[in-house]
Amino acid sequence: MEELICREGTVHSVIFQNAENGYTVLRLLTEEGEAVTVVGCVPCAAPGEHLTVTGVWERHPQHGEQLRAAELERSLPEDEEEMFSYLSSGVLKGVGPATARNIVERFGAETFDILETAPERLATVKGITARRAQEIAGEFRQHMGLRRLMAFLARYELPPVLAMRLRRQYGDAALEKLREDPYLLSADDCGVAFSVADQIAMSMGFEPDSGLRLQAAVSFELSHNENNGHVFLPRGKLIAATAQLLECGLDQPELALDGLIGQGLVIQERVANVDACYLRRLWEAEASSQKRLEALLAAEPQGRVSAARTVDELERDQGITYAPQQRKAVELAARENVLILTGGPGTGKTTTVRAIVALFRKMGLDTVLAAPTGRAAKRMSELTGMEAQTVHRLLGMSWNEDARQVTFTKTEKEPLEADAVIVDEMSMVDLPLFAALLRALRPGTRLVLVGDADQLPSVGAGNVFSDLIRSGRVETVFLREVFRQAEQSAIIRAAHAVNLGKAPDLQSNQGDFFFLCRRDPERAVSTLVELCKTRLPEKMGIPADQIQVLTPTRKGPAGTVNLNRLLQEALNPKAAGKRELLWGERLFREGDRVMQTRNDYDAVWEKEDGTVGTGMFNGDVGKIVRMDDSGEWLELDFDGRRTVYGVEQLNEVDLAFAMTVHKAQGSEYRCVVLASMPAPPSLMVRGVLYTALTRARELLVVVGDDAAVREMAANDKRQRRYSGLRWRLAKGAAGK
Repeated sequence: MEELICREGTVHSVIFQNAENGYTVLRLLTEEGEAVTVVGCVPCAAPGEHLTVTGVWERHPQHGEQLRAAELERSLPEDEEEMFSYLSSGVLKGVGPATARNIVERFGAETFDILETAPERLATVKGITARRAQEIAGEFRQHMGLRRLMAFLARYELPPVLAMRLRRQYGDAALEKLREDPYLLSADDCGVAFSVADQIAMSMGFEPDSGLRLQAAVSFELSHNENNGHVFLPRGKLIAATAQLLECGLDQPELALDGLIGQGLVIQERVANVDACYLRRLWEAEASSQKRLEALLAAEPQGRVSAARTVDELERDQGITYAPQQRKAVELAARENVLILTGGPGTGKTTTVRAIVALFRKMGLDTVLAAPTGRAAKRMSELTGMEAQTVHRLLGMSWNEDARQVTFTKTEKEPLEADAVIVDEMSMVDLPLFAALLRALRPGTRLVLVGDADQLPSVGAGNVFSDLIRSGRVETVFLREVFRQAEQSAIIRAAHAVNLGKAPDLQSNQGDFFFLCRRDPERAVSTLVELCKTRLPEKMGIPADQIQVLTPTRKGPAGTVNLNRLLQEALNPKAAGKRELLWGERLFREGDRVMQTRNDYDAVWEKEDGTVGTGMFNGDVGKIVRMDDSGEWLELDFDGRRTVYGVEQLNEVDLAFAMTVHKAQGSEYRCVVLASMPAPPSLMVRGVLYTALTRARELLVVVGDDAAVREMAANDKRQRRYSGLRWRLAKGAAGK
């Protein structure tokens, strides 16, 4: 941890200020006469006000040493000359130096009190009408509201940027709402831990048995477990978890849960002999998915053809003979409205998808291709020769600021203009996205879902692909035969061995799979860095930017945090003219590989061809192209989508020289270097190892402990996810 520095003084000048997010660069004149450049979130900063800034020193390549603010205490000027500086700075729209001078000369030390409590008296100042007086006072009150909100948050050591978020959500009433219900801070939009919100509420005098506290705790448990993949929680588990969180008995959480159910915020339903408790939006997504999928299954398929004859024609056209299961998949695609195609690497999924695309073309069906991530969509385009796009873009995703939620332009009111939709990497699709996709399909649209059922499930809530397969309601083709050409790949042999619970052959070290035994963590990490920096580029001809380091965990010597620091130093070292920026404990540098770590629906991007869109999503990988001289923004390139981020958005990105296996889902890399060292038990499982192995296209190098590899291959323990989609589909079949 860097040493925290504290400086106190008066704002001399504001060099830059972003009104949307509060990011500010200012000059602070300390009582000792030192001039300090301060950067950070300081909304509404203006000359003349007093600041106490706590933060860390950082050196900007162009502007030298500056203090990055972590905490702030601020107070308005009391001296008349400082009041004039403050008001004449432009902090209030339409108040320039002349008007500011007239106001301060008229009211002196009472100026700010008059602005806030007696605006009608402003009309006594030369040049200010009664209407203008109210406008100036209204702006000042808004200004003061934001400052008081910041002061409230600062009292509990919460960052100033949170004030901007709350202000956007609740407007001028933000502080009032927060005082009424401090548990708003623990909502997803704010991201403050429940324990922190609870501590604030207790300090404000809220009682331990407050209804707000109890209901917030229940809601928090449901949201927290949504982030762990659960669509619902059994009532008993939810009540017990809430009681543990609050350190109380079971009666109070039970009453709170019943209150939320009564308000319609939580839905309770008997699912597979369990009293399932859902956040309302997840219940709606699950129920809607079942209903719309049932309708697709029951609809009359469009464009019927003779399946067998058409497949014969395709074989002649393409000069190949399909394997029995591939042929079955194509014939089913000709007859069925919904089809699932699943299989591991080397089993011919791509060939089968190409055949289905050709089939739909023969049938005259307008077909679109989609995948959950930009990288997966790009790979789908390359493999099929047909444009593919992300599911989000296909559906016309946008962010509704008023409702604080994602919305899609393509719905049942304005459905997709497509006769058939093929979605790849379905294991990554979570329940809300699947529900949105189904809403956008016209009755009778054909839907083909493609993926590897043995990969890790989606990051978001649900177990959609597995639920659909296990429900037995959707025609499913399992491609299990590994083709002779693919069987020559040691990567593919290793992946299929792991899928059967066997450790891969770690001795052969030939072809496209190598294992380097390094049981000591420091030696393993050293070898891994050397592989990326010199050995693989020089001996195998694979550039460093085409090598992806994967690891099961974020923590420890072989975790992403440590590996990214070392790989950045090795692959993108400090150099003259290369700009860099210290953000908290992380250093970012021009040329760094970075990854989006949370969904940003407002981010605007543009491609070289002029295509413009919005939205960067958790897991997107890109590169820092350049940084602004003043350190106010960065330009990033995410697979051809260029976007500009203010530095405050750096809390949404992380270095990506190394990433966790979970984050690599849906992506494929020319070369993967996998760090295999002991990790937390939940990560030492077969699904993590299998997913890691199947990310490599040409070369896979595993570095680490052979015992860890064997342990992961043998451990088929899968985290149970509470999801009712399979049950709903089975129930629907039973009711027919």
